[in-house]
Amino acid sequence: MKSKIQIVKASGEKAWFSAIKLRKSLQRSGASEAIIKAVIQEVEDHLQEGMTTKKIYQLAFNLLKKKHKPAASKYKLKTAIMELGPSGYPFEKYISEILKYQGHIVQLNLILKGRCVNHEIDILAEREGIQKLFECKYHNLQGTICDVKIPLYVHSRFRDVSENTVNKTNEGWIATNTRFSTDAIAYALCSKLNLLGWDYPNGNGIREMIDQAGLYPITCLQSLSQKERVPIMEAGLVLCRDVPFNKKLFKELGFSPDRVEQIIAEAALLSQSNVLE
Repeated sequence: MKSKIQIVKASGEKAWFSAIKLRKSLQRSGASEAIIKAVIQEVEDHLQEGMTTKKIYQLAFNLLKKKHKPAASKYKLKTAIMELGPSGYPFEKYISEILKYQGHIVQLNLILKGRCVNHEIDILAEREGIQKLFECKYHNLQGTICDVKIPLYVHSRFRDVSENTVNKTNEGWIATNTRFSTDAIAYALCSKLNLLGWDYPNGNGIREMIDQAGLYPITCLQSLSQKERVPIMEAGLVLCRDVPFNKKLFKELGFSPDRVEQIIAEAALLSQSNVLE
């Protein structure tokens, strides 16, 4: 076991390679124990000093893809979220779909009047009399972190809107597909802002929400190229579970009937919430 190999993280930091961390990420894909053991062994056989986490991930993904495609699609979830771009709108749409699944009434891209000025709100979600005002921060580069400047300015906007709202309980939220800095978390806790990140709050971040609900983005689908995904997302389709109900859209975009059936089959399999065997 090559446990004494130093690798390079997306931030540029060096760290010891951890087979335990690799195992945990593979387990979240739903792959069987036999497949996980085989992938870890092959990754360790190819490890080199100074190898980047990106290369290790790509190696594990390619190996998993050969052994179990649906598991590989789940394994690439974080990368798939980053591929929701190039604009931030598909990410906003995606977060709104998660909120709808949780029972919220959702509106996107609203202009709300504050006490001082008007503010553009990415998502307004309401449930049980509570309004949640979301600012979405989408990043397409690994290692990008939301620093303290984000909650600072979001908090001031939230307060301005709240001071002009009557008979409503408001909550300010920031959603990002990456991580928050220590200072960003400290400021949010102090100012009672709510943060939703890739793995924050612990055990209830975006990753866990997706796994629990089976709300995988279409960027997980290996039957679609990156170029093919763009017009699909521009049409408002971001969830795998909605693919079977959008045959007309695929036809309008020039997909053959056979390709459509292939895409629907993969999307349906990926959307199943049960663990893959």
